[in-house]
Amino acid sequence: MVYPPVPPLDDRSQLIRENMPLVNLVVQRMVSQVPSFMTKDDMTSAAMVGLIDAANKYDATKGAQFKTFAEYRIRGAIYDEMRKLDWFSRSMREKQNQLTQTMLKLERKLGRSPEENEMADAMDLSLDEYHQLLTKVSHLGCVSLNETLDHSNEGRSFLESLQDSEDPTALDMIESQEMTYILADILEELSEKERLVIALYYYEELTQKEIAEVINVTEGRVSQLHSQALLKLRVKLINSDLYDGD
Repeated sequence: MVYPPVPPLDDRSQLIRENMPLVNLVVQRMVSQVPSFMTKDDMTSAAMVGLIDAANKYDATKGAQFKTFAEYRIRGAIYDEMRKLDWFSRSMREKQNQLTQTMLKLERKLGRSPEENEMADAMDLSLDEYHQLLTKVSHLGCVSLNETLDHSNEGRSFLESLQDSEDPTALDMIESQEMTYILADILEELSEKERLVIALYYYEELTQKEIAEVINVTEGRVSQLHSQALLKLRVKLINSDLYDGD
């Protein structure tokens, strides 16, 4: 693997100084996207690590602006810190795993993503109880578009696997194309509101409160739709054999 040249120390320091405001900007945008246990100071510290990492790894010959590259690294660093804190109780993790396993079985049986009422019936829950469970595990992150596809230090995120690189190998191109097809299949199977929530949350970077106003539902319902959509995403990745998570 050929690594990009590391910028001189003076250049890196200048990049960090000039882009310090970006740290606060990204943190402000992401405050509503992380669980309440993660403080703003936690996020800012992680964001600084992301900015420094971006300065160390930035390669101007790739054509991307540093601000764009740095923002991606900062967001990733905050998500990484959130996952490291391992705050969820064992019982909640078991419930999240139960959700995943139930959806896996139903999808393989039905040949499609199950509806909410089908999930509730399979778990012997009322629809309201199922919705409450989705709300409880909403911050656990069944999968996110920023989550790595494996547990190695070199793990690629779902979004990274869809991005073009400067000189992709044949294998990179095949994997990227395959992941793009999988994402397209997943989006087709999401409900209209689930697709809208994913688009507004990850690409437009709206808060759950803002999304609730856009699609005219409660903020709690947005949380449920988000959890349901991410659950479907994880199951699709598992079925595709491209996900190496637990």
